[in-house]
Amino acid sequence: MKKQTSVFENSLIWFGAGVSIAEILTGTYFAPLGFEKGILAVIIGHIIGCAMLFCAGLIGGKCRKSSMETVKMSFGNKGGLLFSVLNVIQLVGWTAIMIYDGSLSVNSILNMGDTGRWIACIVIGALIVLWILVGISNLGKLNTIAMAALFILTIVMCFFIFGNGNGMGAAGDDSMSFGAAVELSVAMPLSWLPLISDYTREAEKPFKATLASTLVYGAVSCWMYIIGMSASILTGESDIAKIMLKSGLSIAGLVIVILSTVTTTFLDAYSAGISSESIFSKLKGKYVAVAVTIVGVIAAIVYPMDDIYRFSLSHRFGICSNDCHSDCRLFHSQKDRANKAVDICNIIVWLAGFAAYRFLMNVDIIVGNTLPDMVFTIILCVIVTKIADKITSKIQKSVIAYNKVKSPSDFSDGDFLHLIFVIIF
Repeated sequence: MKKQTSVFENSLIWFGAGVSIAEILTGTYFAPLGFEKGILAVIIGHIIGCAMLFCAGLIGGKCRKSSMETVKMSFGNKGGLLFSVLNVIQLVGWTAIMIYDGSLSVNSILNMGDTGRWIACIVIGALIVLWILVGISNLGKLNTIAMAALFILTIVMCFFIFGNGNGMGAAGDDSMSFGAAVELSVAMPLSWLPLISDYTREAEKPFKATLASTLVYGAVSCWMYIIGMSASILTGESDIAKIMLKSGLSIAGLVIVILSTVTTTFLDAYSAGISSESIFSKLKGKYVAVAVTIVGVIAAIVYPMDDIYRFSLSHRFGICSNDCHSDCRLFHSQKDRANKAVDICNIIVWLAGFAAYRFLMNVDIIVGNTLPDMVFTIILCVIVTKIADKITSKIQKSVIAYNKVKSPSDFSDGDFLHLIFVIIF
């Protein structure tokens, strides 16, 4: 029997996901709001995003299926392949971006030039590969030590940053609206939706593990956002490495950057491997994850990937409405479509949700754009499902009635018209 993960082990995994340079960096964008409004936007956004994260993780945990296997429950066995491909692509992108950002911060601290950045990319990539080869179920003491180190070091970082600054109540400006900040806060927890079931499916206690994972990630991610925002307000800098250097951190900052990049990016690469198994069942996810890491290292060395803000929002276009089907499955009794090739109705709903999100991007809503889009798509999903089930039921009854006719001569014009009427109406 395959070893299952405990609630504590799942919590450690998502603690590592939350302690991230990307989250601290994203937090720096909140500085224009000022401290109080910035914290409020961070909390509201994470409540929205983490509620959806919990729903997605719980389904995978209960069904013992990976994220992309649960997608097939909504879109069909072949229809789910579209989302598996989209997910692998966006995870390769996240892997490259995280390695790139980590290497920039390492190089800024060590100041070794371009060669130093390449070396940092390779070192980070090698450590990610180590995490992958050890595997989720066997990380055990290694992950515990890594998370304990990260926890202590982030406490130290907070002490240095907040101890060397003042003016926490600095007034904001109008360069970012409150609604846009909430949406940016939603972005990070929502980016994990296509991954969380890859880990909760192996949980010994799915509900408790999912709840603990969500709460731990949400709390730590908020903490990282607030660190980034506060540090930017206090130091006037948005570069993480410069913030750490100004705050008196050097070696400790270096360890935080490397370790947090590894523990976060590991999840991206590992899930890319798991998603690939949904596309080609003969593939070994672990080795695909290693290949994704290598591709990410090469991409991070060759291509500039500076705009994490734009990517954190844009990568969701292809998958955001799919996430609604996960939530809908908890609040509405949807049938399992995995035995079908493609569920056309749900594909249409997804496209409608996709279009709605693109439209809402141009509207400034105080709770962000994701929540209204999710509500719209869930309602549409429920309505379309009910209509489709009603039509299907009528067709089945009509076919049964037709099959009871002994011969074509027994099937009158009236019966034929009745069959057509029932199917249509």
